[in-house]
Amino acid sequence: MKVALRIQRFNPDTDKSPHFEDYTVESELTDRILDAILQVKGLTDGTLTLRKSCAHGVCGSDGMRINGRNALACRELIMNHKQPIVIEPMKGFSIIKDLVVDMEPFFNKYKSVKPYLINDEAAPAKERPQSEKDRMKFEDTTKCILCACCTTSCPTYWADSDFVGPAALVAAHRFIFDSRDRAGEERLDIVGEKEGAWKCRTIFNCTDACPRGIQVTQAIGEIKRKEIFG
Repeated sequence: MKVALRIQRFNPDTDKSPHFEDYTVESELTDRILDAILQVKGLTDGTLTLRKSCAHGVCGSDGMRINGRNALACRELIMNHKQPIVIEPMKGFSIIKDLVVDMEPFFNKYKSVKPYLINDEAAPAKERPQSEKDRMKFEDTTKCILCACCTTSCPTYWADSDFVGPAALVAAHRFIFDSRDRAGEERLDIVGEKEGAWKCRTIFNCTDACPRGIQVTQAIGEIKRKEIFG
């Protein structure tokens, strides 16, 4: 069947501002939107630029806006979207070209929360034990694939690019609540700053946008409670 796509294009070398171009491809209803976009690139216009890698919802490379909502193109079926399917780059980031945005500020914020285990105690002979109950405190926030769908769906981030953003707060949560880590207070100080967790307005866009089903708003709320009650 014929599928209509409307894709935002922007080439900084030739365009003054982004614009939309329309394409029609032959696809099955059960094909993914990524498949349709790659048809455009492979058969119609090789200059179309996008990011993608595993194409199985694991790497998070192909985050974009599809009919007004953030999603991974490799996980979205054509049959679930009205046509023309409108495809845009994620909001809140500078556009490098077409659907490719500058992710460097996003990753800088992610790194700012020290998203790695910190423990300067003597290393045990085998491993640092952890109970199943303690593990479950942060199980949900281990699922993040850094696609940025949550951060770029956040109105607070759109309005204030200094806001650390939901994805960085998810990473902070994952280690703040890890019983093996010893830098929880340090991270709480980091995310307790003006542009940290308290900037969240509990809109739930981030939770809705997460392709991994992470309860992002809940995790941010747990960080806030930890700040207050310890």
